[in-house]
Amino acid sequence: MTSSIRFLMCAPHHYEVDYVINPWMEGNIHRSSLETARQQWQDLYQIIADRADVDLVKPQPGWPDMVFTANAGLILGNQVVLSRFLHPERQGEEPFFKAWFEEQGHDVFTLPPDLPFEGAGDALLDREGRWLWAGYGFRTELDSHGLVAQWLNIEVLSLHLMDERFYHLDTCFCPLTGGYLLYYPPAFDAYSNRLIELRVPPEKRLAIDEPDAITFACNAVNIDRIVIMNQASDELKARLADVGFDVVETPLTEFLKAGGAAKCLTLRVTEPLHPEPAKDRGLLSRTVTMTGHLLDSGLVSRALDLIMEGGGSFQVLNFDLGEQRQSTSSAEIRVSAPDHEVMDEIMAQLIDLGAVALPQEQQDARLVAISQAGVAPDDFYSSTIYPTEVRVRGEWVRVQNQRMDGVIVVSATEPVATCKLLRDLAVGDQVIVGYDGIRSVRSTTDRSRAAATTEEFSFMGSGVSSERRVELIVEQVAWELRRLRDQGGKVAVVAGPVVIHTGGGNHLSRLIRDGYVQALLGGNAIAVHDIEQAMLGTSLGVDMKQGTSVRGGHRHHLRAINSIRRCGSIANAVDQGVLTRGVFYECVQHNVPFSLAGSIRDDGPLPDTKMDLLAAQADYARLIEGCDLILMLSTMLHAIGVGNMTPAGVKMVCVDINPAVVTKLADRGSLESTGVVTDVGLFLSLLVKQLDRLTQRHVVAQS
Repeated sequence: MTSSIRFLMCAPHHYEVDYVINPWMEGNIHRSSLETARQQWQDLYQIIADRADVDLVKPQPGWPDMVFTANAGLILGNQVVLSRFLHPERQGEEPFFKAWFEEQGHDVFTLPPDLPFEGAGDALLDREGRWLWAGYGFRTELDSHGLVAQWLNIEVLSLHLMDERFYHLDTCFCPLTGGYLLYYPPAFDAYSNRLIELRVPPEKRLAIDEPDAITFACNAVNIDRIVIMNQASDELKARLADVGFDVVETPLTEFLKAGGAAKCLTLRVTEPLHPEPAKDRGLLSRTVTMTGHLLDSGLVSRALDLIMEGGGSFQVLNFDLGEQRQSTSSAEIRVSAPDHEVMDEIMAQLIDLGAVALPQEQQDARLVAISQAGVAPDDFYSSTIYPTEVRVRGEWVRVQNQRMDGVIVVSATEPVATCKLLRDLAVGDQVIVGYDGIRSVRSTTDRSRAAATTEEFSFMGSGVSSERRVELIVEQVAWELRRLRDQGGKVAVVAGPVVIHTGGGNHLSRLIRDGYVQALLGGNAIAVHDIEQAMLGTSLGVDMKQGTSVRGGHRHHLRAINSIRRCGSIANAVDQGVLTRGVFYECVQHNVPFSLAGSIRDDGPLPDTKMDLLAAQADYARLIEGCDLILMLSTMLHAIGVGNMTPAGVKMVCVDINPAVVTKLADRGSLESTGVVTDVGLFLSLLVKQLDRLTQRHVVAQS
């Protein structure tokens, strides 16, 4: 027994699933066995008591979830932050836990009644005492983290929970001895996963899969090198053993019916104290105002939704409803965010909706001088389609030449602001960075137009798919690719950005890496998509793993362009280690020539993109010279251009989800043209799998 470690538990004398306050309780009301629950709890108690001290709080009739002591509060040293339960079904537990803490001589901090915080269920200390991981999104409000940080004098790292099955942080997140972390990444948003990766090195992150997650493998009790949990797969046990942990399994199926397991049933009352006080408590707040037909247009509800979806929280401090139908309303909203990055992204979206800072907090826009032509600072403000004003020397100035995805340049001699493209930036230009001193101008007279605009400012929100079977054509193309590679033939690929957005980028990279492609043709967009995915994990702001738009994603492609422009070329970016994967990385690494033809709508463009279309056509013609096969992948304009300059006798395969595109490109009066109506990502996936089958070594069975 390790006497320096103590836990608080509560016997399940009154345990029952009496109500539904989480998804696990659905269908389990009055279906739990008290006898089995008592035995499972006793087994867990004995396992822990053999290794640590266990204190007991007296169970109380009428409060069946009191058995889950993790939610009693959060203890650090002699200080306790008492839980404020969100649901009335558990609020009656608070005075009993408070009395126990006070009997033990703890200093008890109490949150306001309307500020939910559910104790160590949503607040887990790093096992080395360096910081506090704190969850929010379902049971705990983000605003509580600031008070917890202040009272306990510890740095708080806020994590946004996204999956309602994992409603408390301890259901999907378990800090372990030695700085290790057992967690389920899909339970968190992209920002939270990035924060975890920044604080926990890769060799100490133990990410689990869904089968282990739904048996609450993360809801574990860690005592030194022992991890006590309901159940773990053989693979997970082996991974934990590899880093020095022993897993002790003890069935807790009766408590899973209420959404809890080993960790939920315990509260660790001895936690490590970091010797140095916290320097950064991590929670930021800003107050904004909105004016207009806020209810009719839906602006206020959209603003509140984007704050929550963006990883923040809000409090409506004041709301004045217009007295007449044509009267405008005003709202004053306090926005809280876990750090500057999240706050900046939220503020950018609120600005698009017309939100402005309080008059006493307004300040001039921040300006930075351009030091490299055509390259903006990393935190430049990306303009939108909405009329915009910026505050310059105390005066609000309307931006001229308003357009989407521009950079706002302010004159050094007079109060004039103008939108410029990245490529037009000159050394010495003063550009706006950040989001201070910027506001969008929204009409207060046309409510119907605002009401109709219900989607957030974003390029894309969904992909395409097809159920059409294409295996036969894939087999034929695979055979031809293999034959041409073996015989020294030449294959060119003409690809559009949909290749990246549908998940085909990795497969195309594989084809290049394995020597099946000798030239790549496309436009600025496919390179931008590919580089954005390689550097930021998104394609035009859409998370490629989860298929959802991310905060501030509409400017990701501009950030990618800016990075490559800073390097001078894609090849330079690879050489300098800025670009480390993706389609164009493979082209550079394997000396596969590529040509990018520009267009009138290109952002940036990339330094490699040829904006002289005559020169681009000549380059295209040079690269397809001597081709035996051309794969045209979801790019109508570039594929038509290539098709028009390709001589007869060259085999062409056109893949597109749009039948009209396939028909136009396949119908060239030649038997060498083949059209495939399907999702290009699916096509490339099947093609790579078929090539793998063709290149597998055959083993002759020995008799």
